[in-house]
Amino acid sequence: MDKIQLEKVDFEPGKSFKLFSPRLRNTFLWHYHPEYELVYVEADAGIRHVGSHISGYTQHDLVLIGSNLPHLNFDYRLRSEYHQIVVQLKEDFMGTAIGMTPEFSAIEQLFKKAANGIAFHGDTRTLAVEKLKLLPGMGSFQQLLGLMEIFNILAGSNEFAILNNDEPNLQFFLKDKIRMGAVYEYIGSNYNLKPDVNVIADKVNFTTAAFCRYFKRQTKMTFTDFVNQYRVDVAKNLLMQDKNVTETCYAVGFESLSYFNKLFNKIVGKNPSDFKKDWVSKD
Repeated sequence: MDKIQLEKVDFEPGKSFKLFSPRLRNTFLWHYHPEYELVYVEADAGIRHVGSHISGYTQHDLVLIGSNLPHLNFDYRLRSEYHQIVVQLKEDFMGTAIGMTPEFSAIEQLFKKAANGIAFHGDTRTLAVEKLKLLPGMGSFQQLLGLMEIFNILAGSNEFAILNNDEPNLQFFLKDKIRMGAVYEYIGSNYNLKPDVNVIADKVNFTTAAFCRYFKRQTKMTFTDFVNQYRVDVAKNLLMQDKNVTETCYAVGFESLSYFNKLFNKIVGKNPSDFKKDWVSKD
């Protein structure tokens, strides 16, 4: 049941951060590491798993992840083209400077909040990403200054969402991150094949009743609701790739088109046809 990896991050000599563009869409990488991580991904739609939080993103995502907070690679199972920029930083990448320098106090608070995962949106994300995209063409020192400018922008913004608001629930989750990794992998591999709660309960050594209680405590959702949320997030991705509503319905595991329409509308706030029309009109 070992479904989580402690990622070993290697840094170039003389550098306190790593800047790269991974491509792992066919790999389920449920992992954690002591380093902070800033992730930007540009894609039609994808799934965001950070700690006990799961949700979908469309077009863009910019997330800051704290030390040892488990997360899934943001490009997992992306079907369309995408671009990703990841920055990993040592826990003490600025030594004691951040804690000792008044000008860095807002950035210090930002990194404390990152322990729960932070997703940014709006003008903040746009501006930060513009600067993030310039970093690969810079020298190491200029990159470091550029990163501090980006963190200062993020630290001064109110355009963000904390991904794991329930601190006691997050701590409970962190103690059992291996088991939840096994659950996530099972759902990711079987969402279109009638995931069976009895099967996953057995995989993680629970009775079905005990697993249902455990899963509800971890995610605040029933297993069925969680799977349906996951299916709808994948369906959004397919619709944005110009799949029609009927083929999308069956591709993500629903057998009834009327039920798919009803559930999609409940979760997204509009039916699949309107969602697709709205997406096409943005082009």
